[in-house]
Amino acid sequence: MSSLAPIARRDAFDREVLKLDAEKETDRIAAALSDQVVAVLGRRGAVVGLSGGIDSSVVAALCVRAFGREKVLGLLMPEHHSSSESLRLGRRIAAELGIEAIVEDIGPALGVLGAYRRQEDAIRAVVPDYGEGWKCKLVLPPIRESTGINVTRLTVQDPRGAVATVRLPPDSYLQLVAATNYKQRLRKMTEYYHADRLRYAVVGTPNRLEHDQGFFVKQGDGTADVMPIAHLYKTQVYQLAAYLGVPEEIRQRPPTTDTFSMPQSQEEFYFALPYDLMDLCLYAADHGIAAETAAGVTGLTVDQVRRAFRDIGAKRRASRYLHARSLLVTPVAME
Repeated sequence: MSSLAPIARRDAFDREVLKLDAEKETDRIAAALSDQVVAVLGRRGAVVGLSGGIDSSVVAALCVRAFGREKVLGLLMPEHHSSSESLRLGRRIAAELGIEAIVEDIGPALGVLGAYRRQEDAIRAVVPDYGEGWKCKLVLPPIRESTGINVTRLTVQDPRGAVATVRLPPDSYLQLVAATNYKQRLRKMTEYYHADRLRYAVVGTPNRLEHDQGFFVKQGDGTADVMPIAHLYKTQVYQLAAYLGVPEEIRQRPPTTDTFSMPQSQEEFYFALPYDLMDLCLYAADHGIAAETAAGVTGLTVDQVRRAFRDIGAKRRASRYLHARSLLVTPVAME
Protein backbone atom coordinates (compact mmCIF):
# COMPACT_ATOMS: atom_id res chain seq x y z
CA MET A 1 0.00 0.00 0.00
CA SER A 2 1.46 3.34 -1.04
CA SER A 3 2.35 6.02 1.47
CA LEU A 4 -0.03 8.90 1.98
CA ALA A 5 1.35 12.07 0.43
CA PRO A 6 -1.21 14.41 2.04
CA ILE A 7 -0.11 13.62 5.61
CA ALA A 8 1.14 16.96 6.87
CA ARG A 9 3.90 15.97 9.31
CA ARG A 10 6.19 12.95 9.46
CA ASP A 11 8.79 14.30 11.89
CA ALA A 12 6.62 13.74 14.96
CA PHE A 13 3.94 11.41 16.25
CA ASP A 14 0.89 13.04 17.77
CA ARG A 15 -2.84 13.25 17.11
CA GLU A 16 -2.22 15.63 14.21
CA VAL A 17 -0.13 13.12 12.26
CA LEU A 18 -3.15 11.97 10.24
CA LYS A 19 -4.32 15.45 9.31
CA LEU A 20 -4.57 15.97 5.55
CA ASP A 21 -5.46 18.66 3.02
CA ALA A 22 -9.03 17.55 2.35
CA GLU A 23 -9.48 19.69 -0.76
CA LYS A 24 -6.29 18.46 -2.37
CA GLU A 25 -6.99 14.84 -1.48
CA THR A 26 -10.54 15.06 -2.82
CA ASP A 27 -9.27 16.40 -6.13
CA ARG A 28 -6.59 13.70 -6.28
CA ILE A 29 -9.02 10.85 -5.64
CA ALA A 30 -11.64 12.19 -8.04
CA ALA A 31 -9.04 12.48 -10.80
CA ALA A 32 -7.79 8.96 -10.12
CA LEU A 33 -11.35 7.58 -10.15
CA SER A 34 -12.09 9.20 -13.48
CA ASP A 35 -8.90 7.85 -15.02
CA GLN A 36 -9.23 4.35 -13.58
CA VAL A 37 -12.90 3.83 -14.36
CA VAL A 38 -13.12 5.52 -17.75
CA ALA A 39 -9.65 5.23 -19.28
CA VAL A 40 -8.46 1.96 -17.72
CA LEU A 41 -11.66 -0.04 -17.20
CA GLY A 42 -13.71 1.45 -20.03
CA ARG A 43 -16.77 2.02 -17.83
CA ARG A 44 -19.13 5.00 -17.83
CA GLY A 45 -19.92 5.59 -14.17
CA ALA A 46 -20.12 4.09 -10.68
CA VAL A 47 -22.28 1.80 -8.58
CA VAL A 48 -21.91 2.34 -4.83
CA GLY A 49 -23.56 0.31 -2.07
CA LEU A 50 -24.96 2.82 0.45
CA SER A 51 -25.09 1.75 4.09
CA GLY A 52 -25.88 5.11 5.65
CA GLY A 53 -22.37 5.12 7.11
CA ILE A 54 -19.44 7.45 6.71
CA ASP A 55 -17.37 5.39 4.25
CA SER A 56 -20.05 4.72 1.64
CA SER A 57 -21.27 8.32 1.92
CA VAL A 58 -17.79 9.69 1.23
CA VAL A 59 -17.23 7.27 -1.64
CA ALA A 60 -20.54 8.25 -3.22
CA ALA A 61 -19.65 11.94 -2.89
CA LEU A 62 -16.23 11.31 -4.48
CA CYS A 63 -17.90 9.48 -7.35
CA VAL A 64 -20.17 12.47 -7.95
CA ARG A 65 -17.06 14.63 -8.15
CA ALA A 66 -15.48 12.21 -10.62
CA PHE A 67 -18.42 11.35 -12.91
CA GLY A 68 -21.29 13.73 -12.17
CA ARG A 69 -24.44 12.82 -10.27
CA GLU A 70 -26.18 11.43 -13.35
CA LYS A 71 -23.58 8.65 -13.64
CA VAL A 72 -23.62 7.42 -10.05
CA LEU A 73 -26.07 4.78 -8.83
CA GLY A 74 -26.56 4.21 -5.11
CA LEU A 75 -27.82 0.81 -3.97
CA LEU A 76 -29.53 0.30 -0.62
CA MET A 77 -29.66 -3.40 0.24
CA PRO A 78 -31.45 -4.06 3.54
CA GLU A 79 -32.23 -7.51 4.92
CA HIS A 80 -34.16 -8.89 7.89
CA HIS A 81 -31.53 -7.84 10.47
CA SER A 82 -30.75 -4.39 9.06
CA SER A 83 -31.33 -1.26 11.09
CA SER A 84 -34.03 1.04 9.75
CA GLU A 85 -31.56 3.89 10.36
CA SER A 86 -29.21 2.48 7.74
CA LEU A 87 -31.91 2.63 5.09
CA ARG A 88 -33.05 6.09 6.13
CA LEU A 89 -29.55 7.55 6.16
CA GLY A 90 -28.64 5.83 2.91
CA ARG A 91 -31.64 7.48 1.29
CA ARG A 92 -30.66 10.80 2.83
CA ILE A 93 -27.13 10.84 1.40
CA ALA A 94 -28.47 9.81 -2.02
CA ALA A 95 -30.93 12.71 -1.89
CA GLU A 96 -28.24 15.14 -0.69
CA LEU A 97 -25.98 14.12 -3.59
CA GLY A 98 -28.81 14.06 -6.11
CA ILE A 99 -28.02 10.55 -7.32
CA GLU A 100 -30.41 7.78 -8.28
CA ALA A 101 -30.98 5.29 -5.47
CA ILE A 102 -32.51 1.83 -5.77
CA VAL A 103 -33.64 -0.29 -2.82
CA GLU A 104 -32.95 -4.01 -3.24
CA ASP A 105 -34.33 -6.02 -0.31
CA ILE A 106 -32.03 -9.05 -0.11
CA GLY A 107 -33.86 -10.62 2.85
CA PRO A 108 -36.07 -12.97 0.80
CA ALA A 109 -33.07 -14.25 -1.19
CA LEU A 110 -31.11 -14.85 2.01
CA GLY A 111 -34.06 -16.82 3.33
CA VAL A 112 -34.18 -19.01 0.22
CA LEU A 113 -30.43 -19.61 0.47
CA GLY A 114 -30.86 -20.73 4.07
CA ALA A 115 -28.63 -18.02 5.51
CA TYR A 116 -30.87 -17.26 8.49
CA ARG A 117 -31.58 -20.94 9.20
CA ARG A 118 -27.88 -21.77 9.14
CA GLN A 119 -27.17 -18.90 11.55
CA GLU A 120 -29.80 -20.18 13.97
CA ASP A 121 -28.56 -23.77 13.69
CA ALA A 122 -25.06 -22.64 14.66
CA ILE A 123 -26.31 -20.67 17.66
CA ARG A 124 -28.48 -23.51 18.93
CA ALA A 125 -25.32 -25.53 19.55
CA VAL A 126 -24.93 -23.48 22.75
CA VAL A 127 -28.34 -21.78 23.10
CA PRO A 128 -30.91 -24.51 22.33
CA ASP A 129 -33.91 -22.18 22.76
CA TYR A 130 -32.66 -19.65 20.19
CA GLY A 131 -35.31 -18.94 17.56
CA GLU A 132 -38.03 -16.50 16.60
CA GLY A 133 -37.92 -13.27 18.58
CA TRP A 134 -34.31 -13.76 19.69
CA LYS A 135 -31.44 -11.50 18.65
CA CYS A 136 -27.66 -11.94 18.55
CA LYS A 137 -24.26 -10.43 17.82
CA LEU A 138 -20.59 -11.43 17.99
CA VAL A 139 -18.37 -9.43 20.36
CA LEU A 140 -14.71 -9.03 21.26
CA PRO A 141 -13.51 -7.84 24.69
CA PRO A 142 -12.07 -4.30 24.51
CA ILE A 143 -8.26 -4.15 24.48
CA ARG A 144 -8.45 -1.77 27.45
CA GLU A 145 -10.17 -4.48 29.48
CA SER A 146 -8.67 -7.66 28.04
CA THR A 147 -5.62 -9.21 29.68
CA GLY A 148 -5.03 -12.08 27.28
CA ILE A 149 -5.84 -13.31 23.78
CA ASN A 150 -8.99 -11.74 22.36
CA VAL A 151 -11.65 -14.40 21.80
CA THR A 152 -14.89 -13.61 19.98
CA ARG A 153 -18.01 -14.52 21.94
CA LEU A 154 -21.70 -14.69 21.14
CA THR A 155 -24.18 -12.39 22.85
CA VAL A 156 -27.87 -13.30 22.63
CA GLN A 157 -31.04 -11.55 23.73
CA ASP A 158 -34.25 -13.49 24.33
CA PRO A 159 -37.73 -12.13 23.50
CA ARG A 160 -38.11 -10.83 27.07
CA GLY A 161 -34.92 -8.77 26.78
CA ALA A 162 -32.63 -10.96 28.90
CA VAL A 163 -29.04 -10.89 27.60
CA ALA A 164 -26.36 -13.57 27.92
CA THR A 165 -22.86 -13.95 26.49
CA VAL A 166 -21.45 -17.40 25.72
CA ARG A 167 -18.51 -18.93 23.92
CA LEU A 168 -19.21 -20.83 20.72
CA PRO A 169 -17.37 -24.05 19.85
CA PRO A 170 -15.11 -23.57 16.78
CA ASP A 171 -17.40 -25.41 14.34
CA SER A 172 -20.45 -23.39 15.38
CA TYR A 173 -18.51 -20.12 15.26
CA LEU A 174 -17.28 -20.84 11.72
CA GLN A 175 -20.77 -21.81 10.59
CA LEU A 176 -22.26 -18.64 12.04
CA VAL A 177 -19.68 -16.47 10.29
CA ALA A 178 -20.04 -18.39 7.02
CA ALA A 179 -23.83 -18.04 7.07
CA THR A 180 -23.56 -14.33 7.89
CA ASN A 181 -21.14 -13.80 4.99
CA TYR A 182 -23.97 -14.60 2.59
CA LYS A 183 -25.18 -11.04 3.20
CA GLN A 184 -22.07 -9.26 1.91
CA ARG A 185 -21.70 -11.64 -1.01
CA LEU A 186 -25.30 -11.26 -2.11
CA ARG A 187 -24.98 -7.49 -1.90
CA LYS A 188 -21.90 -7.61 -4.11
CA MET A 189 -23.71 -9.80 -6.66
CA THR A 190 -26.47 -7.20 -6.74
CA GLU A 191 -23.98 -4.38 -7.27
CA TYR A 192 -22.43 -6.21 -10.21
CA TYR A 193 -25.84 -6.85 -11.75
CA HIS A 194 -26.49 -3.13 -11.91
CA ALA A 195 -22.92 -2.38 -12.97
CA ASP A 196 -23.20 -4.84 -15.86
CA ARG A 197 -26.51 -3.48 -17.12
CA LEU A 198 -25.27 0.14 -16.99
CA ARG A 199 -21.64 -0.51 -17.99
CA TYR A 200 -20.57 1.07 -14.70
CA ALA A 201 -17.78 0.08 -12.32
CA VAL A 202 -18.41 -1.22 -8.82
CA VAL A 203 -16.72 1.18 -6.40
CA GLY A 204 -15.73 -0.28 -3.04
CA THR A 205 -15.96 1.47 0.31
CA PRO A 206 -13.34 -0.12 2.66
CA ASN A 207 -11.01 2.37 4.36
CA ARG A 208 -7.37 1.65 5.21
CA LEU A 209 -8.14 0.24 8.65
CA GLU A 210 -10.68 -2.22 7.25
CA HIS A 211 -8.59 -3.13 4.20
CA ASP A 212 -5.39 -3.63 6.18
CA GLN A 213 -6.97 -5.57 9.04
CA GLY A 214 -9.23 -7.83 6.98
CA PHE A 215 -12.52 -6.33 8.10
CA PHE A 216 -14.31 -7.48 4.98
CA VAL A 217 -15.74 -10.60 3.36
CA LYS A 218 -13.84 -12.25 0.53
CA GLN A 219 -15.88 -11.92 -2.69
CA GLY A 220 -18.22 -9.71 -0.70
CA ASP A 221 -17.46 -6.16 0.46
CA GLY A 222 -13.77 -6.95 -0.14
CA THR A 223 -14.41 -7.07 -3.90
CA ALA A 224 -14.69 -4.06 -6.18
CA ASP A 225 -13.33 -2.68 -9.44
CA VAL A 226 -11.78 0.29 -7.63
CA MET A 227 -11.32 1.15 -3.95
CA PRO A 228 -10.78 4.90 -3.73
CA ILE A 229 -10.40 5.27 0.07
CA ALA A 230 -8.45 2.09 0.91
CA HIS A 231 -5.35 4.25 1.52
CA LEU A 232 -7.15 6.54 3.99
CA TYR A 233 -7.30 5.99 7.72
CA LYS A 234 -10.84 6.21 9.08
CA THR A 235 -9.89 9.48 10.80
CA GLN A 236 -9.06 10.89 7.38
CA VAL A 237 -12.32 9.65 5.89
CA TYR A 238 -14.11 11.80 8.47
CA GLN A 239 -12.00 14.78 7.37
CA LEU A 240 -13.08 14.27 3.76
CA ALA A 241 -16.69 13.83 4.89
CA ALA A 242 -16.66 17.27 6.51
CA TYR A 243 -15.11 18.86 3.42
CA LEU A 244 -17.55 17.11 1.06
CA GLY A 245 -20.55 18.22 3.08
CA VAL A 246 -21.73 14.81 4.24
CA PRO A 247 -24.63 15.52 6.63
CA GLU A 248 -23.58 15.87 10.25
CA GLU A 249 -26.13 13.22 11.22
CA ILE A 250 -24.08 10.68 9.27
CA ARG A 251 -20.76 12.07 10.48
CA GLN A 252 -21.91 11.79 14.10
CA ARG A 253 -23.23 8.24 13.74
CA PRO A 254 -20.96 5.69 15.49
CA PRO A 255 -19.42 3.21 13.02
CA THR A 256 -21.60 0.09 13.04
CA THR A 257 -21.51 -3.32 11.39
CA ASP A 258 -25.29 -3.51 10.79
CA THR A 259 -24.79 -7.24 10.27
CA PHE A 260 -26.43 -8.95 13.23
CA SER A 261 -29.87 -8.44 14.73
CA MET A 262 -28.54 -6.71 17.88
CA PRO A 263 -27.03 -3.21 17.57
CA GLN A 264 -23.26 -3.43 17.33
CA SER A 265 -20.27 -1.14 16.89
CA GLN A 266 -17.23 -1.99 14.76
CA GLU A 267 -15.10 -1.65 17.89
CA GLU A 268 -17.21 -4.24 19.69
CA PHE A 269 -17.27 -6.66 16.75
CA TYR A 270 -13.72 -6.54 15.40
CA PHE A 271 -11.26 -3.81 16.34
CA ALA A 272 -11.57 -3.80 20.17
CA LEU A 273 -10.62 -0.09 20.18
CA PRO A 274 -12.35 3.07 18.90
CA TYR A 275 -11.37 3.84 15.30
CA ASP A 276 -9.34 6.95 16.19
CA LEU A 277 -7.11 4.96 18.56
CA MET A 278 -6.88 2.05 16.12
CA ASP A 279 -5.77 4.50 13.40
CA LEU A 280 -3.00 5.85 15.62
CA CYS A 281 -1.88 2.37 16.67
CA LEU A 282 -1.86 1.21 13.06
CA TYR A 283 0.17 4.25 12.00
CA ALA A 284 2.58 3.71 14.89
CA ALA A 285 2.99 0.02 14.05
CA ASP A 286 3.71 0.85 10.39
CA HIS A 287 6.22 3.61 11.17
CA GLY A 288 8.23 1.97 13.94
CA ILE A 289 6.85 4.18 16.70
CA ALA A 290 7.68 2.74 20.12
CA ALA A 291 4.82 1.52 22.29
CA GLU A 292 5.90 3.97 25.01
CA THR A 293 5.56 6.91 22.58
CA ALA A 294 2.24 5.67 21.20
CA ALA A 295 0.90 5.23 24.73
CA GLY A 296 1.58 8.87 25.54
CA VAL A 297 -0.36 10.01 22.47
CA THR A 298 -3.28 7.58 22.62
CA GLY A 299 -3.85 7.61 26.36
CA LEU A 300 -3.52 3.83 26.45
CA THR A 301 -1.06 2.06 28.72
CA VAL A 302 2.15 0.71 27.21
CA ASP A 303 0.86 -2.83 27.70
CA GLN A 304 -2.40 -1.99 25.95
CA VAL A 305 -0.52 -0.52 22.98
CA ARG A 306 1.62 -3.65 22.78
CA ARG A 307 -1.54 -5.75 22.76
CA ALA A 308 -2.90 -3.55 19.99
CA PHE A 309 0.31 -4.06 17.99
CA ARG A 310 0.05 -7.83 18.47
CA ASP A 311 -3.59 -7.76 17.43
CA ILE A 312 -2.72 -5.77 14.29
CA GLY A 313 -0.09 -8.33 13.35
CA ALA A 314 -2.39 -11.26 14.07
CA LYS A 315 -5.19 -9.82 11.94
CA ARG A 316 -2.78 -9.17 9.08
CA ARG A 317 -1.64 -12.78 9.16
CA ALA A 318 -5.21 -14.05 9.37
CA SER A 319 -6.33 -11.86 6.47
CA ARG A 320 -3.70 -13.04 3.98
CA TYR A 321 -6.26 -15.50 2.66
CA LEU A 322 -8.80 -12.69 2.23
CA HIS A 323 -6.36 -10.64 0.16
CA ALA A 324 -5.03 -13.56 -1.87
CA ARG A 325 -5.83 -13.88 -5.57
CA SER A 326 -6.70 -17.19 -7.17
CA LEU A 327 -3.63 -19.43 -7.22
CA LEU A 328 -2.45 -20.90 -10.53
CA VAL A 329 -0.34 -24.01 -11.02
CA THR A 330 1.49 -22.18 -13.81
CA PRO A 331 1.43 -18.40 -14.27
CA VAL A 332 -0.55 -17.30 -17.32
CA ALA A 333 0.79 -14.26 -19.14
CA MET A 334 -1.84 -11.72 -20.18
CA GLU A 335 -0.93 -9.45 -23.08
